[in-house]
Amino acid sequence: MANPTQIDQIAERVERLLLRYEELQRTNALLAEQVEVLTHERDSLKSRLGAARARVEALLERLPESQAPAAINKAAP
Repeated sequence: MANPTQIDQIAERVERLLLRYEELQRTNALLAEQVEVLTHERDSLKSRLGAARARVEALLERLPESQAPAAINKAAP
């Protein structure tokens, strides 16, 4: 059987496609897991940023009126 029949060629191609499909499924699962981890990290950082902003605003409110504009100007980039 030196020349594979058309059915054998199709069967071989289907096998390769199935292997590739399984590989893509594993890759997709890993990427979905990474997205979940990064989403959690982003949400945590946003929460920390909000808390830091609130602390800075509270500190700015405690400054006397005569010093508040100078402190704000120093904080501006």
